[in-house]
Amino acid sequence: MKDLKKIKEKIEKLRELIRYHDWRYYVLADPEISDKEYDDLLKELKKLEEKYPQFITSDSPTQRVSGAVLEGFPTVKHRIKMLSLDNTYSIEELKEWEEKIKRMLKRDVKLEYTAELKIDGVSCALLYRDGLLVQGATRGDGERGEDITPNIRTISTIPLRLMGKDFPSRIEVRGEIYMEKEDFKKLNEERKKKGESPFANPRNAASGSLKLLDPRLVKERNLKCFIHSFGWVEGVEFDTHYQFLSKVREWGLRVNPATRCCKDLEEVIQYCKEWQERKDSLEYEVDGVVVKVNSFSLQKELGATLKSPRWAVAYKFPAHQATTTVEDIIFSVGRTGMVTPVAMLKPVECGGVVISRATLHNFDEIERLDVRVKDTVLIERAGEVIPKIVKVIISKRKKGAKKVKVPQACPVCGGKIMKEKEEEVYWFCINPNCPARLKQSLLHFASRAALDIEGLGESVVNELVERKMVKSLVDIYKLTKEDFLRLPLFAEKKADNLYHAIGESKKRSLARFLYGLGIRYVGEKIAQVLAKKFRDIDKFFELKEPDLERIPEIGPMVASSVVKFFSQPQVKEMIEEFKRLGFNLKEEEKIKKNILKGKVFVFTGELEDFTRTQAQKVVEELGGKWSSSVSKNTNYVVVGKNPGSKFEKAKKLGVRMIREEEFKKLLKGEKV
Repeated sequence: MKDLKKIKEKIEKLRELIRYHDWRYYVLADPEISDKEYDDLLKELKKLEEKYPQFITSDSPTQRVSGAVLEGFPTVKHRIKMLSLDNTYSIEELKEWEEKIKRMLKRDVKLEYTAELKIDGVSCALLYRDGLLVQGATRGDGERGEDITPNIRTISTIPLRLMGKDFPSRIEVRGEIYMEKEDFKKLNEERKKKGESPFANPRNAASGSLKLLDPRLVKERNLKCFIHSFGWVEGVEFDTHYQFLSKVREWGLRVNPATRCCKDLEEVIQYCKEWQERKDSLEYEVDGVVVKVNSFSLQKELGATLKSPRWAVAYKFPAHQATTTVEDIIFSVGRTGMVTPVAMLKPVECGGVVISRATLHNFDEIERLDVRVKDTVLIERAGEVIPKIVKVIISKRKKGAKKVKVPQACPVCGGKIMKEKEEEVYWFCINPNCPARLKQSLLHFASRAALDIEGLGESVVNELVERKMVKSLVDIYKLTKEDFLRLPLFAEKKADNLYHAIGESKKRSLARFLYGLGIRYVGEKIAQVLAKKFRDIDKFFELKEPDLERIPEIGPMVASSVVKFFSQPQVKEMIEEFKRLGFNLKEEEKIKKNILKGKVFVFTGELEDFTRTQAQKVVEELGGKWSSSVSKNTNYVVVGKNPGSKFEKAKKLGVRMIREEEFKKLLKGEKV
């Protein structure tokens, strides 16, 4: 019994120590120990908890991620409504807001403010009872939100237990969950590789992540959170908002370090101007400044409207806007066949750039905006974002302006267009030889991960298509060396090299050929799965969706896309022509020792003797697996020249890192 008591005490001390270092790292941004030392503490705790499971508690740092997939999110009612903020768009409007609240107070009073960056994320409410996180909820409609506690627990910057002893018995704090720019970029790159639609912005990515039913996936998204206010509290009173923020920081909650207490509105204005200039240097997106009356007694006196508090306002950083006319609405067709409506605008200067077109994204967006040809519209360009139409100025609409309809056929080839599913908003041309798709399709087909045709770059593809020398993917294999010599900047050697590269590409594997076809949702990995499973291109013409859905890595969307692609007569004709040209579209089964079985590899930086794809392929052939991201399940991170962020992540997680020479030894079955 004495030994068990000592073990329990040791476990509790370890948890307390880990929470302290979490606070130093996430809240103060001033760690006292290395990542390796932190990981060792966590491993020690996990080992003890595995040996003595009776001492595991829900607030342990090891219990952030639930292994169970959720069935859905229950609804919760907010005890105090989560209000939205009124916006101001200029310094003048900010001054008018101050004048308004001074009039409401009906006396001369010196107003002090708290100025905070307005994080472009997702609002949340976190309930702590006796220091323990018991609930995390979304804002919802302000009165009711969704209980997403299992997903909230995965966010490392949100403590599962508050620090110290003087925290209140119950407190509901509110904050903003967000995704950093770099994590957003990586997520979208991974989604594109898988053939999934990228998120429009980090806010959408954060919102979509919180709606996932598997907390393990949420953990991988690396979401973060800043606390900015509280809904209600029991057992503690605060005089000012800034005092509240300072106090919760001591309890382990993360507050934005740029927050400033301003003695008057002039200081607030300077803060707004300062961050308007500096906002692009931040690791996360901000779209303005939130200004709050600092005194809680004055906040109470000012009260709120049905929608927003009177004592707080948002100063929105100006997006570049301009008014112009829609001269036409055309339809562009991309590599995947997606038909995108594009507004052709009367050229107008906006944010130092002349804008003449703006994407309308999809036909649901056209309907939402009710935009028509000849309409006067307000366009907006924020930062480096593609210009968008914010609204139609209905008062200037001309009589007889007709609504835009979904085209009956592909606007370029006249082929059939369709949705993947009725509830989707995107329409696609499904003809793989559609001229509008051809340039992008050729570049994808020739890319390193597909047929790897060195020398068939953008300028060459443009020349070939515009001169009508190729009208389909197959046509590049009918070109002669003399054909290339007719192109600009082509001499004997360059023509010979490209002709040879095209001939060599016929030897590529079935997996790379499938990926090169550009089938929607079929990225490199899915192509490898398909090739390994079916091994012969002819089998794809016989497949039904259930045949594909039985494969663990393949879901209904991929199955539907593959079946629809191979059901087209022109695809059958194209594949037969590839065969006649000498392609062997069968995957030979390679019998090799599984010397890497059970091992997971991640590659970062440039290797000398392998392309990234070649290295990944050889790992698979030897029974191993590869991943595009580092996790605790990674066995080796292979480090080449100029490694990226995966190198730092591997150091942080304590994953073993090896050089290319050591990787080659593993391929031979040697120990490293």
